[in-house]
Amino acid sequence: MGTTAALTSIAAALATDVVVPDDWGCCGFAGDRGMLHPELTASATAAEAAEVRRAEHDLYLSSNRTCELGLSRATGMRYEHALQALERATRAG
Repeated sequence: MGTTAALTSIAAALATDVVVPDDWGCCGFAGDRGMLHPELTASATAAEAAEVRRAEHDLYLSSNRTCELGLSRATGMRYEHALQALERATRAG
């Protein structure tokens, strides 16, 4: 969707190493579909989730709220919006 470069730039401001999974793609959550049919997300994220679980990272970022939900469920890691992480890192005080 054209957001990979922007998301990678934000992540680079937050981390020394930025990893974009080789198997990244649509999580298949599709609005509310992932809540009603979790098997869609499980299938769509199987390869990416396996890759993500092979290494531990300090942050797991997304640019979409429903993707955060889908990827968090698929990987067992806590995904958050990249801008939330950036705001937290740059908050005064």
